Amino acid sequence: MSGTTTGTTDQDRVWTVAEHLEDVLRTVRPLEPIELQLLDAQGCVLVDDVVVPVSLPPFDNSSMDGYAVRTADVAGAGEEYPAVLTVVGDVAAGQGGPLAVGPGQAARIMTGAPLPPGAEAVVPVEWTDGGLGGGPVTGMRARSAAPEGASGQVRVYRTAPAGAHIRVQGSDVRAGDLALTAGTVLDAPQIALLAAIGRGTVRVRPRPRVVVLSTGSELVPPGEPLGEGQIFDSNSYALTAAARAAGALAYRVGAVADDAETLRATIEDQLIRADLVVTSGGVSVGAYDVVKEALSSVRDEDVAGGGVDFRVLAMQPGKPQGFGSIGPDHTPLLALPGNPVSSYVSFELFVRPAIRTLMGLSDVHRPTARAVLRADRTLTSPAGRTQYLRGRHDVDTGGVTPVGGAGSHLVAALAHADALIVVPSGVTSVEPGEEVEVVLLARAAAPGSG
Repeated sequence: MSGTTTGTTDQDRVWTVAEHLEDVLRTVRPLEPIELQLLDAQGCVLVDDVVVPVSLPPFDNSSMDGYAVRTADVAGAGEEYPAVLTVVGDVAAGQGGPLAVGPGQAARIMTGAPLPPGAEAVVPVEWTDGGLGGGPVTGMRARSAAPEGASGQVRVYRTAPAGAHIRVQGSDVRAGDLALTAGTVLDAPQIALLAAIGRGTVRVRPRPRVVVLSTGSELVPPGEPLGEGQIFDSNSYALTAAARAAGALAYRVGAVADDAETLRATIEDQLIRADLVVTSGGVSVGAYDVVKEALSSVRDEDVAGGGVDFRVLAMQPGKPQGFGSIGPDHTPLLALPGNPVSSYVSFELFVRPAIRTLMGLSDVHRPTARAVLRADRTLTSPAGRTQYLRGRHDVDTGGVTPVGGAGSHLVAALAHADALIVVPSGVTSVEPGEEVEVVLLARAAAPGSG
């Protein structure tokens, strides 16, 4: 693996955030393209440009229920002196045929039906008597107008210019136009367009499968009673949700106890459905740091083989990190620290870009912005480390307000943040009113973007 000492721990080097991220992205490769049915391709990234094979609409058609007419025949029509036209037949959606509209004639037409030859406009049924010999059609009468056996004439009470209430062939897209470009993430509107131009399948990079697991004998699933010294497992839920939001198919595995053999066996079992494995906890220097114990000694010939490098990063939170590959397919694995905020910040900085790279996206990073610090105190930061503080970003004022403190256990503060305030490694304090860089996350308590 590029940039790492496979299966070993480098205790001396301190990696920058940029170096660690570069190493991750240099190793992770986009998944191979596959051909999928349209609905199966939702959330996937388009591999090739798609060209429109047939214009939309493919023919001139009516946008209203009404009458197809020649404009000269309804010129000057009004309430007092309606135009009286002979109804030559009906045109329904999905039908075509020899019906044509000549001088003094009209064809009863339904929404979506092809415009008959000779017709230049469509008069909505509400502008007529519906062929019933009375005044303009309104309300329920409009919906029941022109029944079978109705009069062979229709009175038109308004004029209609050429093209009125007609969807012109190619007015949406024309044959030969570029429908979608490679790199587009397919969602409902894009799938609608593909279906509309007749594409039943599409070539995409599949959504990456991400397996998420937490480690720690103290972890209990939410909904179960807590014993002495136990806490609820929030990391696996947060990371699984974050992976799904990033575009992955994410699978949460129950928390694994602090036992190296159990962890190795669990990861081995999960490799069959993993394009990426994400763990949290057990990467520091404690006596029970099971991830480091289980994975730092694996060899290429091991079932869980490959190599994982555990390293120290010049960042807060998230100082201890692990990265490598495991198993016969050298599946990438990112080992994150166990504190909830450390784990989430690490996900945003390293795992999310890896997922977006697997998807084949060109822009894998969260957007950033410059913002004015709105705080009632000076922010301090340890020398030599890049610090990431939680904050709320105000788009209207261009300000950012810290949320909670710097502690890596403050989940409540994280839940109300929509940005990370970045304090560079060479800066030890930031005063209120100074400008800072912020990483823009999904909007708190509202649907997010990207």
